[in-house]
Amino acid sequence: MNVVVCVKQIPDPAAPPSLDPGTNNLIRAGKLILDDSDAYGVEMALQLVDKAGEGEVTLVSMTPNGETSGLRTALAMGAAKAILISDDSLAGTDALGTAKVLAAAIKRAEPDLILAATESTDGYTGTTPVQIAEILGLPSVTFAKKVEIDGGSLKVERQTEAGYDEVESPLPALVTVTAGVVEPRYPSFKGIMAAKSKPVETLTIADLGIDAGQVGAIGARQEITDVSASEERASGEIVVDEGDAHQRVIQFLEQLKVL
Repeated sequence: MNVVVCVKQIPDPAAPPSLDPGTNNLIRAGKLILDDSDAYGVEMALQLVDKAGEGEVTLVSMTPNGETSGLRTALAMGAAKAILISDDSLAGTDALGTAKVLAAAIKRAEPDLILAATESTDGYTGTTPVQIAEILGLPSVTFAKKVEIDGGSLKVERQTEAGYDEVESPLPALVTVTAGVVEPRYPSFKGIMAAKSKPVETLTIADLGIDAGQVGAIGARQEITDVSASEERASGEIVVDEGDAHQRVIQFLEQLKVL
């Protein structure tokens, strides 16, 4: 069982984000960390490989400046190796362009299963994984809360608003997993030391046979035209109960059209 996990390395969300004034894109310079949402996919992949008794987990990521800090975290969890696509021409790439790049890299790994988060915490488009599946011509199952492999078949409990659907699919396939599907393990000291020597293959778009016109700001089909700060939360109204507080609450709910 060979599993590829798409992981994204992002600026630390604890630090104030910085935007490029010319493009309004998030500046991704400096040290990047593993997106928390991707840790669930890594853990799920490790558990599936352990259960199968053979195989390995390969990480695939697209990051500027050859940054590997986030990848090393996932490698320390237990992934065997990583494929990193880093190329200056990728700056400003949209979701579809990203999917094309990741799909080309995934082909090199020839996986039985591809796992990804439902969406990244710095982009929230939620479209890249299914675009990858479409480009590769593979079935995709989204919002998985449980994943099992039975021979050459994939069985997924797909989370819905009403509960979950039971879905079966042939392999290979792509699955997006929800947060909380498993409890990601903490990298041990031994794992952290081992991660330093695990292979990370760094590629450019030329290595993948991708034309520069398909990626970056040139190939992007979407543009951030404006960014504005969200409105500050207004202070609430304090109601002093003088015997009519219940009526005030009812009036407030009626204004919200809740009642």
